[in-house]
Amino acid sequence: MMRAINPATGEVIHEYAEHDGGAVDRLLVQAKGAFAVWRGTVMGDRSALMRRVAAVLRGRKGELAELMTREMGKPIVSAEGEVEKCAMNCDFYAQHAAEFLAAEQIGSDADSSYVRYDPLGPVFAIMPWNFPLWQVFRFAAPALMAGNVAVVKHASNVPGTALAIEQVFSQAGFPTGCFTTLLVSSIEVERIIAHPAIAAVTLTGSEPAGIAVATAAGKNLKKAVLELGGSDPFIVLPDANVEVTAKAAAGARCMNSGQSCIAAKRFIIVEPGNGFEHAFRQAMSRLKTGDPMQRDTDVGPLAREDLVDILQDQVNRSVAAGAKLLLGGERLSGRGCYYPPTVLSDVRPGMAVFDEETFGPVAAVIRAASVDHAIELANLSPYGLGASVWTRDTKRAEEIAARIDAGQVFINGIVKSDPRLPFGGIKRSGYGRELSAVGIREFTNMKTVWVRK
Repeated sequence: MMRAINPATGEVIHEYAEHDGGAVDRLLVQAKGAFAVWRGTVMGDRSALMRRVAAVLRGRKGELAELMTREMGKPIVSAEGEVEKCAMNCDFYAQHAAEFLAAEQIGSDADSSYVRYDPLGPVFAIMPWNFPLWQVFRFAAPALMAGNVAVVKHASNVPGTALAIEQVFSQAGFPTGCFTTLLVSSIEVERIIAHPAIAAVTLTGSEPAGIAVATAAGKNLKKAVLELGGSDPFIVLPDANVEVTAKAAAGARCMNSGQSCIAAKRFIIVEPGNGFEHAFRQAMSRLKTGDPMQRDTDVGPLAREDLVDILQDQVNRSVAAGAKLLLGGERLSGRGCYYPPTVLSDVRPGMAVFDEETFGPVAAVIRAASVDHAIELANLSPYGLGASVWTRDTKRAEEIAARIDAGQVFINGIVKSDPRLPFGGIKRSGYGRELSAVGIREFTNMKTVWVRK
């Protein structure tokens, strides 16, 4: 059985029966049969159905947002925004998929030669709990518009959301088997990847999960896209606007209660300091931690009890190694998995909050002697997902961006995902890209056609 537990109260919301092996096999065969039909559906019909999905999402926004908040503690205003972003993503691909997938004429020794983008088949997606709607729709909208079908194993602590997503596609009129939710444990993942019905696999999750999925995909010679962890640097140059940058930094660290791969985690101040550390501490201290159903809550509970223990251990080990605690640093008493906004200063390489990904509202402040030193510190991480640079000199920031090891660098803005832009990482943050024209082509056969008349 899968249990959905409200992290704000510790109460069991509901229990769900898992699919057994026989049910999984039947659903995978059903998905393969659905692909045989769906791949021939004309683009106009796909677009119409995807726009209906967007309409269903908007019509059920309140219900879906409350479900996410109950299952994983996301503050309700953020949850409502997540539903709207999913709808926007569906509309985006409904509008642009045809142009993204249009055949590309290429000159050669043929009378005509071109590349076409054909679907691969059922794509197996292993999805995380932290953005339980967005992560699925980020994958599913382009995959379905490309003519593939989706088979999703969601995180075990958000089973209600997983089933609700399947209902959304069904309610919009997608044929049975085009989107399938599997309620299974992680133990089943390798067998599902190996199943002959599955053509490719994608994962958003932890580094260990990525290694396991990449190993299984490689063993079975199946295409994989991985979006894994991050320890994003937030580089503050001396000429940055202190108040604006500090406010943005607090939002960047505590988005989704700090539980985001692209949340800023390492705040690198280039000397001479400009008062950013003090302003940042003040901005973090003003954030309200509390009931995620309250609309003025900035930071809700962490999604599970074990996540609080992991975060506390990282803070304790860093303080023991010499980091200075400026704010927070101890879990809140009472019910629920609450951890307050926390700021650690004098952080150096070798400390847990520098070397490891921190999944919660804990910020590491690091001092750099120069811009070159800041870049060195930014790159001194096994991760390479996102980064941001804050300065009034945007030309200099672009030069810095070229030297940072990351899949995306934002200048004077918080790192975010946008359907119009490719999204993904390098190093231990994974490989492949989602979103934009690049993302929709990841799960296609880029087929060369050569014609002599």
